[in-house]
Order: sequence, then C-alpha cells, then structure tokens
Amino acid sequence: MKDLSGFDLNLLRVFDAVARERHVTRAAARLNLSQPAVSNALNRLRAALGDELFLRAPQGVEPTSLALALMHPVEEMLDRLQETLAATAPFDPATSDRVFTLAFSEYAEAILAPPLFARLAEEAPNILVAIRHADRTNAGALLENNEAQLAIAMLGEPTALYTRLRLLPEAFMVLARPGHPLLEGEMTAERYTGFPHLLHSPNGSRDGAIDRVLRELGHSRRLGAVVAHLSAVPGILLHTDMVMTLSGRLARQLSAAHGLVLLPLPEAVAAATKHTRLSMIFHRRFEADQGHAWLRRLLLALAREVVADCPADGKRASREAAD
Repeated sequence: MKDLSGFDLNLLRVFDAVARERHVTRAAARLNLSQPAVSNALNRLRAALGDELFLRAPQGVEPTSLALALMHPVEEMLDRLQETLAATAPFDPATSDRVFTLAFSEYAEAILAPPLFARLAEEAPNILVAIRHADRTNAGALLENNEAQLAIAMLGEPTALYTRLRLLPEAFMVLARPGHPLLEGEMTAERYTGFPHLLHSPNGSRDGAIDRVLRELGHSRRLGAVVAHLSAVPGILLHTDMVMTLSGRLARQLSAAHGLVLLPLPEAVAAATKHTRLSMIFHRRFEADQGHAWLRRLLLALAREVVADCPADGKRASREAAD
C-alpha cells in the first residue's frame, strides 16, 4: 500500500494494542472495545496492507515480518501524537495519570528521587515517574531517541535542540576507611594520588569526573578498582587502602551509614572543581508542554531545597572533613 489518502489512521491504534498485547481479547480490553470490533478493524487493516499481520498462536497471536517492521514506527508515531496533544491540554497534577521517563545519574537519583517521590505522593498520586540510568556517555542518545523526556547528570553543553539548566553546585570529597594513612598529614595532590582510587562507573569507563581536573593540574591517579554498583563501595573501602572521590552530599550519606571517614580534596583540585554542577537537559519540543514544565519546576524547587538543607561549598566540605 503506497497511497495513504484513504487509510483510516484509527486502525493503527488497534494494530498497536494487538502488537503490545499479542492477544486480540486483551487488546480489546485495552482499547475499551468489543472483541468483534477489534477483529473487524484487524481485517480492514489486513486488506489495506495486503498482509496477515498477526497469525494465530497457542497463547494468542504472533506478528508477521511486516507487523514486526511496523511495530516501532507505529508505537513512536502514536507516542509522539500523545505527547503533542498532552502538551496543549490543561494539566492538573492532582488528576493526571501521565507517565514520565527520566534519565538520572546514580548521584542525581540518590539526592533527588526521595524528595521527588514524596512530593508526587502528596501532589500527583496518579503520575508515574520511571527513572533510567544516565551519564555523559548515554544521556544524549536517550533524549534523542525519546527514551527519556529529561536528563539530570554531570553533563556538558548540549546542541541547540536542547535546553540546559544548571542545578546543584557540587563540592567533591574523599572517602576512606577509619585509620587510613591519608588521615595523617597534609592533604597534598601527591599524597592524594599516591593511594589507589576506587571508581564507581556504571558504564565501565575508567575515566572519572576528577581525572580531567587532575590532568589539567599535571597529575594522574592510579585506579585500584572500578565497580558498576554503588552498593559495593562501602565494603571495598572499609577493607582496603583505596580511597574514593565523589560528590560531598553522597559522600556524607555513605560516611554516616557505613562509618567511613570524610576528607577534603587537595586545595588546587578543590578549586578546579568548585564550578561543577548537575545539569538538567531536555529537548526544546517539551518547553510548551504544561506537564513537563510542571515537573521541571518541581525538580528545580527540590534542588534548591537540597542546597538550602546541605550547602556543598568547598569551605564547608573542608571544615566538616577537618572535624
């Protein structure tokens, strides 16, 4: 079928429901239609496209090769249409049942997700927020492919198609076990880089946020280990001489929960990282979306509350480590 002028686009909703459910009766329930109505729509679609589309199977139906090829384009088209309609419709968080997929770094999730979900429970109980992992290696692709409507991580400047808002100012701190040799004496860059470092990297990269700063200052550090999950960090630090550098807010959480010791960065390294911030990035097509705008405002407000509750300026970080 090459000419779409006489094609009933409503049939694509039926196709999408059957493709997702792999069952005609369940698709009918999903669409609030009768089973004969869905079967009739499928027959019309088969005639229009010249293909069976779905074949009977023991547990329902299975898609043909053409149906498999159509599934993603149809799903994407319907999702974009729904987004467009949602952007122009009035938005009431108290009654909305929208689903937002957000891409957060593990740090952003640890800091912002708890107050976000607490606020959603109060103000928007029917909204579902699904969080995916993001970092500087994959955030752009997630946004470009519409696999996330918003990303928050340590991110660089995006292309002109995207808007970037800076969030939490950060001060990095060092975690080590009690009794670690680094606790004695001045924290110089030489002593700091003289011990093996633990790097948390969900994507497997061996280049952390602090490495660029160290290179610019003429230093480098030796990695003792790279781990994919933050839950492994406390046990490793408590039983080795490895040290770890991460956001002050997250470092304080791990220190309080696991008895780890907080240390300041060397002064030159701390000064070079003082302008580091989390960034919120989203595609400009969402700027007029009232629901998206509401969620952005909420996240910005929560970030300001985090700053007010626990400022992360370098002076406070160094003072707390000295204590």
